[in-house]
Amino acid sequence: MMRDYIGKFKRNSLFFKMFLVMVTSIVAVSICITIAMIQMSEKLFINQFSITNVKVMEQVTANFERYSFSTASAIHQAQQSGAVKNYLTDRDNEPIVLAKATYRIKQQMNYYDSLLNHDGGNIVIMGENQRIFSTNYVKWPIEAETLRQHPITLNTYKNPNQILYQYASADPEDATVPLIVATKALMDRSKNHIYGVMYVSLREDDFRQMYSRYTGNGNDVYLMDQTGKIVSSNKRDLIGQEEDNLLKQVKTIEHNELEFKQINVFGKDYLLFSRYVPTFDMYLVNLIDRENIKKNLVDKKTIVLISATIVFLAVCIVFLISRRMTKSLSGLVKQISGMGKSNFDFYVTETGSYETKKLAKSFNYMLDELHEYVEQLMETQKKQRNAELEALQQQINPHFLYNTLASVKFMVQQGDREKSTQTIHALISLLQNTIGNISETNTVEQEINNLKNYVYINQMRYGNRIKVHYFISPECLKHEIPKLMIQPFIENAFFHGFNHQKEGYIQLLISQNEGVLRCEIVDNGDGMEIESQENLPKAKGKRHFFSGIGIHNVQERIQLLYGEQYGLEVDSRLGKGTRVRITLPVIKPNNNANI
Repeated sequence: MMRDYIGKFKRNSLFFKMFLVMVTSIVAVSICITIAMIQMSEKLFINQFSITNVKVMEQVTANFERYSFSTASAIHQAQQSGAVKNYLTDRDNEPIVLAKATYRIKQQMNYYDSLLNHDGGNIVIMGENQRIFSTNYVKWPIEAETLRQHPITLNTYKNPNQILYQYASADPEDATVPLIVATKALMDRSKNHIYGVMYVSLREDDFRQMYSRYTGNGNDVYLMDQTGKIVSSNKRDLIGQEEDNLLKQVKTIEHNELEFKQINVFGKDYLLFSRYVPTFDMYLVNLIDRENIKKNLVDKKTIVLISATIVFLAVCIVFLISRRMTKSLSGLVKQISGMGKSNFDFYVTETGSYETKKLAKSFNYMLDELHEYVEQLMETQKKQRNAELEALQQQINPHFLYNTLASVKFMVQQGDREKSTQTIHALISLLQNTIGNISETNTVEQEINNLKNYVYINQMRYGNRIKVHYFISPECLKHEIPKLMIQPFIENAFFHGFNHQKEGYIQLLISQNEGVLRCEIVDNGDGMEIESQENLPKAKGKRHFFSGIGIHNVQERIQLLYGEQYGLEVDSRLGKGTRVRITLPVIKPNNNANI
């Protein structure tokens, strides 16, 4: 499906392509700018909101501290009061004595209650003598025995020197009426003895008044203790629950000293602000619903309308400009398409826009260059054929024949008829395949047989000090290669590669890979210095021992026949030997006509 659309797009006119691309670009840019603007607005709003929210949390914290200060003042006054101590330690339960003590403590407790700066509070004291007194029993209807075993009392005994703010229920069997209770152990400092506990309780509904005016739809406040329990919140259904995930996020903000953090809790995305309240040993947490922020942040309909208007105007302008630009180009295309095949004398008219004139001028100049190139190409082809004919005419060096026949004569005189016979057979076979075969190419198999005969003759003449090994991939044997292409490198290695080293080897490797035939001639002889592949080294000496084809001729011959992408590469170092790599196209016997 996608390929069909791409094909249709390619087959359309330049005007359609330009118009479609520019319209797509304009729409994409408009969408990106709109998204970026919304994101930037959101980021700016959040930054500004965070500054405002910090001030709000500071105000709420200040309200908590005022309440904590008044609570601490009342507890401190009770700690210093002899009447409170006597009431909680005296064990005389005579009715008259108890009535007088109750009257005095009631007046004292009313005074402590007046010190609290918040209505709805309740003060309770409980002593070691089993006495208990409450300023407003209705606010916290709890029995003495229940209060004595209550977790908040046990925690107070564990931390007698601290004022603890703890979560409790007004009715132990009704957890829907929560309270925040400040507790402090009353101690005799001289004896380090706890003689009672003072409780200052405040219903959560009353406590919530200290921050409720700062909450709203999507703006929630939580007071959370160190265990993750929500002590107070405008979300009443969450009061008393432990939220470990929320506590973990709050700890992260505290540890990394962040202003705020984006989190996902209760199935929504929120902005989390938190502040540690040391007087309560709790965390003040503020969660802002991000969706509500986005709804009130920007008018998306207005932005979309503005963007659509801009896109429409831009498309109209692009249409007019594209049409004007492509009109002259279309005329030029019609002129060029009217040219017949191989009609290189058809010149186009240089009219239209500046770009069209430049194109027409370049096209006409290209035709002039093409005429010149065709002439050069024809001349090159003539030279190529001349070079091929010359290579065929100068294949065998007469000195090679004289020296080979002299060697055979010597072997006959020495009575070595077998070696002389094999040498003559090798020479006959070599001459048949070089002189008798007028084809420009040989199969790899024929060329290897010629090389083996050539090497055998040389080894009969000069000895076996240089070994030759052949590694030919079987599928390459029937491929065609230029005649006498490998022989010059074997000859060069034989007579110029072992002047200092008296013994060594020459290896010939031929393989096929990805449509390319690769030939390598490797020796471990003297080696040589090579400045660059463009300036290949010339063979030492003034004559070739077998053919008239030198290394440079091989390079030129390959590139004339097959193109610049083929040829040879020589890698050599002094004392390390030489490696010649030849790359050719894979040509099978039935493709001889292509050469």
